[in-house]
Amino acid sequence: MSIWEFLQTYGARIIDGTLVTAAQFVLATLVAVTAALAAALGKLSRNLAVRGLAVTYIELFRGTSLLVQLYWIFFVLPLFGITLDKFTAGFLSVGLNIGAYGAEIVRGAIQAVPKGQWEAAYALSMSPARRMRRIILPQALVLMLPPWGNLLIELLKGTALVSLISVADLMFQAKQINASTFLSAQAFGTALVVYYLLARFLITPAMRRLERVMAQRLGRA
Repeated sequence: MSIWEFLQTYGARIIDGTLVTAAQFVLATLVAVTAALAAALGKLSRNLAVRGLAVTYIELFRGTSLLVQLYWIFFVLPLFGITLDKFTAGFLSVGLNIGAYGAEIVRGAIQAVPKGQWEAAYALSMSPARRMRRIILPQALVLMLPPWGNLLIELLKGTALVSLISVADLMFQAKQINASTFLSAQAFGTALVVYYLLARFLITPAMRRLERVMAQRLGRA
C-alpha cells in the first residue's frame, strides 16, 4: 500500500491521534511550567521544609524513569485511594517529569540575574513577591527560554509513552493500525513525520518568537 493510499484509509485516525497528542502536550506543558516555577522558588526558599520538599520532588522525578512514573500514577495511586483517568494520568506524569528538569533551568536563570537588579529592587522597598514578579522573573525568563525550547520538544516526545496506558494519542493509533495491517513502515513513518512537523514548525518557531518578544520588551533586542 502506498503512503497516499494509507493516508486516505487511515488519515482520520492519524488526525484524531494527533489532536490527542496536541492536547496532551498543551496540558503537560502547563503542568511542567507550574511545577518547575514552584520547585525552583521552593529550592531557593530559606524555609527548610519548603526547600526539602522541592529538592525531593526534583530528585525523585529526575532520578527515575518517566515510564515508571506513568505506571505509578495510573496503576499504583489507586491503591492509595487516588484514581485518575488515563488521559489525566498521561499529561500529569509527563508534565511532572519535565517540570523537575525545568526547575533547575528556572533556578539557574533566577540566580543568573545580575546582582545589581536585586539590589535595585531592595532599594525600591518592594515586597519579596513583587520583587520576584516585577523585576527578577521577567529578566530570568529571557535566559531560560532557549533551554525550555529544547525541553518542550522532549516533552512532546515523552507524550508518546501515554499510549502504554491506552490514551488514544498518535502513537496509540499508529500501533493499533500496525497491529491490524502490519503496515509498519507506513504507520510508524507517518507518526515520525507528524512528531517532527509538530516540533520543527510549531514548537521551535513559537519559542523563538517568544524569545524575540521578551528580549525586545527588556531592551535586549
